[in-house]
Amino acid sequence: MIESLHISNYALIDNIDIDFHSGLNIITGETGAGKSILLGALSLILGERADTKVIRDSKRKSIIEATFSVKENLSLKRFCVENDIEWINEQCILRREIAPTGRSRAFINDTPVSLTQLQSVALQLVDIHSQHQNQLLTSTEYQLQIIDNLAHNDALLNEYTIRYNAFRNAVKKLKATRELIAKANSDEDFMRFQLQQLEDMNLIAGEQSDLEKERDILSNRTEIKQHLNTILSALSVNNCNVLLLLKNATDSCSQLKDVIDEAESMTQRLESARIEIQDIVDSLSSYDSNLSASPQDLEQIEQRLSAIYNLQHRHNVDSVEALIDIRNEIKAKLNAIENSEGVISQFEIEAKQAQRYALEIAKQISSARKTEGEKFALTLKERATPLGMKNLQCKVEISNTTSLQPNGIDNVEFLFAFNKNQSLMPVGNTASGGEISRLMLSVKSIIANKMHLPSIIFDEVDTGVSGDVANRMGEMMQSISKNIQVIAITHLPQVAAKGDWQYKVYKEDNESTTNTHIRQLSFDERINEIAIMLSGSNVEDAAIANARSLLNQK
Repeated sequence: MIESLHISNYALIDNIDIDFHSGLNIITGETGAGKSILLGALSLILGERADTKVIRDSKRKSIIEATFSVKENLSLKRFCVENDIEWINEQCILRREIAPTGRSRAFINDTPVSLTQLQSVALQLVDIHSQHQNQLLTSTEYQLQIIDNLAHNDALLNEYTIRYNAFRNAVKKLKATRELIAKANSDEDFMRFQLQQLEDMNLIAGEQSDLEKERDILSNRTEIKQHLNTILSALSVNNCNVLLLLKNATDSCSQLKDVIDEAESMTQRLESARIEIQDIVDSLSSYDSNLSASPQDLEQIEQRLSAIYNLQHRHNVDSVEALIDIRNEIKAKLNAIENSEGVISQFEIEAKQAQRYALEIAKQISSARKTEGEKFALTLKERATPLGMKNLQCKVEISNTTSLQPNGIDNVEFLFAFNKNQSLMPVGNTASGGEISRLMLSVKSIIANKMHLPSIIFDEVDTGVSGDVANRMGEMMQSISKNIQVIAITHLPQVAAKGDWQYKVYKEDNESTTNTHIRQLSFDERINEIAIMLSGSNVEDAAIANARSLLNQK
């Protein structure tokens, strides 16, 4: 529930702090005193868009802060932990700051958050019911939500969502496959032509780089031969070649072993050098022998590379490996065409099975909705009839859709008749604003225990009623407050008297400014305030007695 509310530098409010309590909290005050300003400030806490026009003093920021009691709210705790928001046991503090520049900041427990995160938390803490929200009752989506809440369909709806998504994915998969195969069929002749070209090439991974290397060698054969001849002549062909000189040096060095101590090791080293150079000569000689390819060999390589390059250009790739991948893809597509009937048949079976699974749950949900719809219509008539609608008739019409929908297989519509012999019609076509307001209050009284909300705020939902109807609306709010905290802004004394606590909003003027204030009233002050609501500013003894009587009835 809302424990306290702080507002500073907002519209006509300079600075106010107010503590709320469990039960029914009543807010009263003259028209224009600033009751709607309080609600506007609280709406910012709930994520409404900010407007710099509400800033009272342009030199400082506007701040709205609400403290909520959140005992045993596990879902809210989980949300905070998952979003790295500081968690305070049994308490949640929402704050909104609006700078004169227009920049708005939001906080949860002093942790900066996005507006979306603030809204997500606020929706778990409080429900503001205003005359504007009455129009929700004309929404078939809201009507369906009411029935599902009362029918405890949460678990079934979660399971249905999983199965419905599986069904939709199966349908998408089937559709995509059909489109792919249809396109493949239209391109079949061309794909077979492409495949034939690729298969005729007998492509081998890595052959392009080998061919390019061999082409470069053959293209420079003469120059390479010249270099090889120069090297081999120096090492082994000339009369003074390196191998011959090393052999002579080795023989001579071996003759010095009796004279020089290191001669034997030097001889071995010279022999190792000769053997190493001989190995080089052998390798170069072999390479030289392999350079005997004819000009026809070079031409064949050039033709092969040209064919590969043309294919790469045609398929917009730059390697033989990519061409091989394309060849395999075309093969796979042609195989799919050949087996398309079996593939589509299998996907159709999967889609029908997924549809059947989703429909099983949808029928369970539909049955629960129809059962609860009948109960709800009877209960709503029972609750709303005493609120000045003695001829009210209610019906929850639930009809099946032609296909699976995200929320099941049902269309739900609330139908009402407010006069005798009147046909049942959608509420938006037959009800006045006041009737919709009373219907909505009755709905909230039915679903209050199902809302899982600590607090609900009624903003002058009793507008347009008086007398016994006003008294009964007050009793209805009082009944709701036994389960959740209720804050009601009202101008009716009968409703105000039902409150466990009462607050007065009022304005004070000085030479330069007008300020809105709010304070909690004592019992005697409540008598006087309700007497004013009954008779106007000139409070008479009869009004005082009437006010006291109303409060004593409470």
